[in-house]
Amino acid sequence: MSGAVGPAPAPLRAARALRRGTAAAAALMAHIAGWAYVAGALFITFDIVARSFLGFSSQATVEVTGYLLAGGIAWSLAHTLFRRAHIRVDVFVSRLPVRIRAPLHLFSLALLTAMSILFAWAAWELVDESALFQAHDNSALHIEMVWPQGIWAVGISAFVVACLVLMLEATLVLFCGRGAALDGLLGSRTLEDETEEALEAVAMAHEGDKR
Repeated sequence: MSGAVGPAPAPLRAARALRRGTAAAAALMAHIAGWAYVAGALFITFDIVARSFLGFSSQATVEVTGYLLAGGIAWSLAHTLFRRAHIRVDVFVSRLPVRIRAPLHLFSLALLTAMSILFAWAAWELVDESALFQAHDNSALHIEMVWPQGIWAVGISAFVVACLVLMLEATLVLFCGRGAALDGLLGSRTLEDETEEALEAVAMAHEGDKR
């Protein structure tokens, strides 16, 4: 399982292409979430300045920034999964041989997928309930709750899709006897991974400076 080499079969290549496409979409969602946080920070700053020097306030800072925070977290979940950046406790698992560690990675992903599906179901149930009762928040903006809740539910649903895509590829990898590849796909980030990412960031910064 740990040392299989040779060209990947067509189903595995297709699953990898699907994962790359899904990861690109997840990265875009994460960038949108990041800019939403920037917008939230600017909104808070404006509200403070307006209240202190201009004599008025939006009276919706807490609600709007709360929506941005919740939506941003949900929209970043899939990208974080693809980057293997979620917090993990794997002191014991990392010491096991690959032939045991690989199926354990797949098992943990299966549990995460099941949990994500439960969260997505609950999120859309909440959106449906808010639409049924035409719920609004208590701020001066009186926002319909289906909008922030819907955005939040979309992010969780994208996380479900990411889990399912990874499950598909990981299952095919394990079936093909490529345990080391599965460990690289689902295992914790190594020091080499962190170093490579830092070097890529530095290279991108240098390219930006040249432009």
